Amino acid sequence: MNTSNLDYWSLNGKKALITGGTKGIGVSIANEFLNKGVEVFIVSRHAADIDQVCSELGKKGQISGMTADVSKPTDCSSIADEINEKWGHLDILINNAGVNIRKRTLDYSNDEFDRIFNTNLRSVFELSRLCHPLLQRSEQGNIVNISSVSGVIHIRTGSIYAMTKAAINQLTKNLAVEFAADNIRVNAIAPWYIDTPLARQVLSNEQYKKEVLSRTPMNRIGTPEEVACLATFLCMPAAGYITGQTICVDGGFSIHGF
Repeated sequence: MNTSNLDYWSLNGKKALITGGTKGIGVSIANEFLNKGVEVFIVSRHAADIDQVCSELGKKGQISGMTADVSKPTDCSSIADEINEKWGHLDILINNAGVNIRKRTLDYSNDEFDRIFNTNLRSVFELSRLCHPLLQRSEQGNIVNISSVSGVIHIRTGSIYAMTKAAINQLTKNLAVEFAADNIRVNAIAPWYIDTPLARQVLSNEQYKKEVLSRTPMNRIGTPEEVACLATFLCMPAAGYITGQTICVDGGFSIHGF
């Protein structure tokens, strides 16, 4: 990398695609990117959610989006085509869209398996491949995959979800090596419970929340901003020698032994 006149802490003028960009971690990343001068394109299955986020965050910078279901390869192709037509290149891909159904392994249906697998994993695989030429044109391309500590360590339920997240962690390593020659870095972030609407539904069970906190050394739930700030850093020139890593944002949960 040519480091002359390089602003290590700037993302000003970069172009970013964020899947699942209207809620929770996704919208927090969009907000942080806009604060750093990034032009943002969000994807969601619901047009009303896109309109609301663009209206709320539009005063901070340039943000737009489209409706698509990333679990469908045809929709992933449409997203890549839209980015190519809009910008002609891409600096940052945030693979954030995901779904979970909390059940014991023996209780899942085949349809539930397909839904979780295609949304969480296949979308990352497809979009990373489809966006590769766009990221290559950036000459400083970045992919950040939002994984989960469930892909690193066992949690109580959700074996299919955990399986997809573990696969994302491995895919991150493979792509980091394959794409390095094209000046594309690939990293993953693995959060524990983060204060999002979906997490609040689960943590409304006070007994379960107490158990979660007892296993978390920092004794609190994480914030979306703490994930967003790491995603932002990983895309900066300051992180230019970091690739292939899965970084847990978990208050120490994944390293907490007895």
